[in-house]
Amino acid sequence: MRASLIQIGVDPDEPVESRRERAATFVRDTHRQTGADLVVLPELWTVGAFAYREFAPQAEALDGPTVTAMSAAARDAGVWLHAGSIVERAPAAEGQPTTDDGATLFNTSLVFDPSGALVRTYRKIHRFGFDKGEAVLMGAGTEVVTAALPETTIGLATCYDLRFPELFRLLVDAGAQLLVIPAGWPERRREHWTLLARARAVENQAYVLACGSAGTNGGVPQAGHSIVVDPWGEVLAEADATETVLTVDLDLSRVARTRADFPALRDRVLGAR
Repeated sequence: MRASLIQIGVDPDEPVESRRERAATFVRDTHRQTGADLVVLPELWTVGAFAYREFAPQAEALDGPTVTAMSAAARDAGVWLHAGSIVERAPAAEGQPTTDDGATLFNTSLVFDPSGALVRTYRKIHRFGFDKGEAVLMGAGTEVVTAALPETTIGLATCYDLRFPELFRLLVDAGAQLLVIPAGWPERRREHWTLLARARAVENQAYVLACGSAGTNGGVPQAGHSIVVDPWGEVLAEADATETVLTVDLDLSRVARTRADFPALRDRVLGAR
């Protein structure tokens, strides 16, 4: 499988509509130029992960403009597309934060198949902010989500989720062999980003595709440095901090070989199924 991570720049001076069009063009051009089977975008690339004031104004339903544009891009390119995440506007959910007009917002990831169908969504479980920002503006997801591709099963997580290894164990128990993590990770904690991406790969003996954004939003410089790690923890490719596309060929048989040759997952005791 060939995977391409689109590390798009999020500039608050660029209209969301323009960035949406650019992202769709990136998806089409990336497939044409690289032959990627799977294309990945970052977290909240429409508004910026730290642009909290824009969350409610730019929130959209799952039949909104971003889903429409990404569906068309996936269909035109004929690729599996993990379109990063959007601010989803949903009906008010019990026990969750609500907006002034009675909606609940979620940080929702989108997975499209090559026909353009939206086949999976994942609402981010761990909200970042420590009692401010995303943590108080958005609802928390509750479901562990995987998506079955013809070649493999991917597990879905988003940004701050990377710090919670128990989620990734549940994804592996659900059959995940490839862990896809869109993010809007801040530059000041970039070392944590690469360290945790490698840790999640090693402990779960799975590929990790972690796609960050470039630029600055909400006054927070983004780390970029999208990274692909193999099941043994080796970094196969890593971007810099600028807008770029990272393309890597994945030997999916390596997951089974690693788990057979070094059967640490078999020796689990606590939390083992």
